[in-house]
This record gives sequence, C-alpha cells and structure tokens, in this order.
Amino acid sequence: MLDIRPEKPSEFEKILEINNLAFGQENEGKLVSLIRTSPHFIPTLSLVAEKDGELSGHILFSEVMIETSQGTTVNTIGLAPMAVKPDFQNQGIGSALVNAGLERCKELGYGHVVVLGHPEFYPRFGFEPSVKFGIKPPFPVPENVFMALELTKGALSGIEGAVRYPPAFSEVS
Repeated sequence: MLDIRPEKPSEFEKILEINNLAFGQENEGKLVSLIRTSPHFIPTLSLVAEKDGELSGHILFSEVMIETSQGTTVNTIGLAPMAVKPDFQNQGIGSALVNAGLERCKELGYGHVVVLGHPEFYPRFGFEPSVKFGIKPPFPVPENVFMALELTKGALSGIEGAVRYPPAFSEVS
C-alpha cells in the first residue's frame, strides 16, 4: 500500500538519504534542508511516499517568484526536488507524489507551478514549456525542460517575465 502524506521532522535524515540515493549526489538533499529553513517553505507541501511501511520517495513544492516585465513580482510554486529511492523507481511512486502535490497546491489556492525537469515525465501532468505562457527560466536551459502548469485555467494570463528562485537554490548549484 502507498501512503502520500506531509513529512515529519523525525524523517528529515531519511528524506536526505532518499534524495542523495535518487540523484547520486548531495545537492538535492541540501536544497531540501535549506528550503526548510527559509521563508519560502510550506510544510504541507513537503510530501513523502511510504510504501509498505518504508519511506520510498519525497517531493517538495516551495514558493518561487516570477519577476514580470511590468516590474511586479508574482508568487508561484516551484516543484523541486522530487526523488524516489532507486529500489522503488518505476512503480508509479513519483507520479503519485506529483499528483498529490499538485492537488495540495490547488487546495491551498495556488494557480500555477513551475518545474525544471524531464520533458518526457512532467507533460503527463499537464506541464508545458513555460515559454508558451511568456515565462522564462532563470538561467539558460533548453525550452522543453523548463515547464509551467496552470492549476487554474488562465492563471498565467497576462503574467510575462522570468522565474527567480530563492537564495537556497543558488547555494547548491
């Protein structure tokens, strides 16, 4: 049985391990730790997947900004990172985490989400290249890997600009 729920403080070390194993490096685990101590952290959007009593995956959604061409700032949600322990990959856990997280973002009233990720994976949830909405990535990347999703139809209408990640993201690059 798979259970998706918010993380508990007692699981922080295990979540760090899941991210390190999934990515084969420590940057994503460090990113999660840094975001947790920032004002951009939303505790109910740091989710774990527990399969048969074992933590198998983690996903984090946190606040990021879109700096518009009109000089204003619009809050949005950034999906990063999403990790599934190697032994549990290709079992639908990542998809379950994304779906649960997007649903929670919607429940909290967020209208859109951005992600830097695999162009074969995220479009199945409705993500499209962000340039379609007039949203640019914060750094040079191929157009098909930086994506946006409107959780509410038309939520990105009239918002053009570039995404700006909080300092935690640049501390681990």
